[in-house]
Amino acid sequence: MIVRLRSLLTQWTAVVPVVAVVLLVFTWGRDLPGAIVALVTLVLAGAVLAAVHHAEVVAHRVGEPFGSLVLAVAVTIIEVALIVTLMADGGAKSSTLARDTVFAAVMITCNGIVGLCLLVASLRHGLAVFNAEGTGAALATVATLATLSLVFPTFTTSKPGPEFSTVQLTFAALASLVLYGLFVTTQTVRHRDYFLPITRLGEVIDVDEHANAPSARAAGISLGLLALALAGVVGLAKGVSPTIESGVEAAGMPQSVVGVIIALLVLLPETIAAVRSARRDRVQTSLNLALGSAMASIGLTIPAVALASVWLSGPLVLGLGSTHMVLLALTVVVSSLTVVPGRATPLQGGVHLVVFAAYLELAVTP
Repeated sequence: MIVRLRSLLTQWTAVVPVVAVVLLVFTWGRDLPGAIVALVTLVLAGAVLAAVHHAEVVAHRVGEPFGSLVLAVAVTIIEVALIVTLMADGGAKSSTLARDTVFAAVMITCNGIVGLCLLVASLRHGLAVFNAEGTGAALATVATLATLSLVFPTFTTSKPGPEFSTVQLTFAALASLVLYGLFVTTQTVRHRDYFLPITRLGEVIDVDEHANAPSARAAGISLGLLALALAGVVGLAKGVSPTIESGVEAAGMPQSVVGVIIALLVLLPETIAAVRSARRDRVQTSLNLALGSAMASIGLTIPAVALASVWLSGPLVLGLGSTHMVLLALTVVVSSLTVVPGRATPLQGGVHLVVFAAYLELAVTP
């Protein structure tokens, strides 16, 4: 027993998620001094790396595209819980938190993660090769969900301000669930091969030849530790959010920057996992993670906040401003031109990263 315990303690990826949850229990709902904030930040970073490791173990066991789906959905479910919790605690100033976080997730995934992965893969392997059919279907779903949920509220007239009426919000929530459900069915059942990595000759890679798949027991343990790690990441992110908000306010930046920072923290595990896949020339897996996360962020967050708005006080502002709508339109156009050929050079990766940089710059100095 002692030997097994020592062996467990040497595996930091198993220890850190537990430490993160324990730290979360002791810090939840409390004002944290600077030293504790530093400790929480350190543990949070470790939990992110542990989450990536366990997500890759689970993904290797279940195969693609199920592995990408597990990480995207797990992260998004906990992200939704974080958004709803912050909205419940934040009062009127949190009325735009859901919009800011969801739009930040779309820009981070569709421009930041996609651009970084295309750049890494194309520089390392000459070209970034992926399946245009599956990626195009994912992009079309993301664009439709983003337009229905984030653009339409700006132009509807049933309720003043960039808000949905109750009927409109219900429709947007149901449409989000239906579209997300249809996509998951397409990705995992009807046309699974569209979302598998391909070779330079366009042949589908259905088996990972680099290592034997982990056992069901090992994958089950990793799945449990993944859940703990993600809960720790999001919970600890909430714990340091007052410090983030104070820093944003002291720097004179808009409140929407808080949503950007939250999205960056929550999506960090997917970013690392996607870049690792790009380095291995599995660009389709990277795109599954990126676009799947964007889709899950909208498809699960909007229904959740629609349901939460029944008991939450204050308005729920979902409509984007003109600048962000232009950025969203540019993202859809650029992404479409990237997806159509089924291969990308460093130029396409650089274009996406420049759009992402423009988004960050405009978020800080609108």
